[in-house]
Amino acid sequence: MAQYTILDDAGIQDILILYGIEKIQSYEVLSGGLANTNYLVQTEQHPLVLTICEQKTHEEAKRLGVLLEYLKQNKFSTSKLVKASNGALTVAWQDKPVLLKEFIVGDIVQDLSKSRLIYLGRELAKLHRIEAPDYVAQDLSFGMGYFDEVQAYASESSFYKWLKHTQEYIENYITVDLPKSLIHSDIFYDNIIISKESKHPIIMDFEEACYYYRIFDIGMMLIGVCRDDKIINLTKVSHLIAGYEKEMKLLDIEKKALKAFTVYAATATGFWRHYNFNYVNIIPDKKGHYLEMKLLADSLINMDDGDFDKAINGQSNYL
Repeated sequence: MAQYTILDDAGIQDILILYGIEKIQSYEVLSGGLANTNYLVQTEQHPLVLTICEQKTHEEAKRLGVLLEYLKQNKFSTSKLVKASNGALTVAWQDKPVLLKEFIVGDIVQDLSKSRLIYLGRELAKLHRIEAPDYVAQDLSFGMGYFDEVQAYASESSFYKWLKHTQEYIENYITVDLPKSLIHSDIFYDNIIISKESKHPIIMDFEEACYYYRIFDIGMMLIGVCRDDKIINLTKVSHLIAGYEKEMKLLDIEKKALKAFTVYAATATGFWRHYNFNYVNIIPDKKGHYLEMKLLADSLINMDDGDFDKAINGQSNYL
């Protein structure tokens, strides 16, 4: 991650004093996403994560803070926000919004065990049962409605042609009766922390949360934690879906569409990477980063429907 905001001792202290924190022991930059600068701050009581939002407006940052509080009220385990001394969920530093969260001590694990995949499936279903608040986005910020933005910089490219062709495949499975819910929309393994305290996986980073098809979220989790390189691992898929259905049964129309929505998740992620790294925020060594998702989407399309159906329906050879 490029560090956009550089803080020294005085800057860190100027921010933390707004939270009534007068003494710190140490601080360091954390790796993270492209949109934020994150500092791990060790106080006398406990470690905290100070997040400076580089691309969000103050209103957008406040909505994220309100959502984290809402998830806490609904007993969903994720990052816990620290309020400022005046009760505010965000503060400002050099006109940029800032959030302070409790640091969860744990590890990022790419290859998750059966028990952890089942647990994650249950957690995702619990999230989908929470009523979507009206302040979250009503559409996916990198969904099919935005694919045509590639025309601005690569209208004749093979990638754009592939994108539109794959979109046609996905659209065949979108129906008006597919359920929508509050979704995370970006659950890759690096947005999951295995807590050292509870030993359980915790879903983090609700930056892209919205009200959208809940099977898109499942598809995103499948490509995020149930693949081996560019191939979906159907055994892992079975474990995750088994966990999900312990909390919420998938409808038949969802099961029929899930493979296509897993393709959708890979395609949308590939679009985001292509658009951002080749146009919005050009990073030469990441220009081809989208190819991983393109190859994954293609392998899913070519996968036998019967094999995928067996995995999500709990067939014994996948459990």
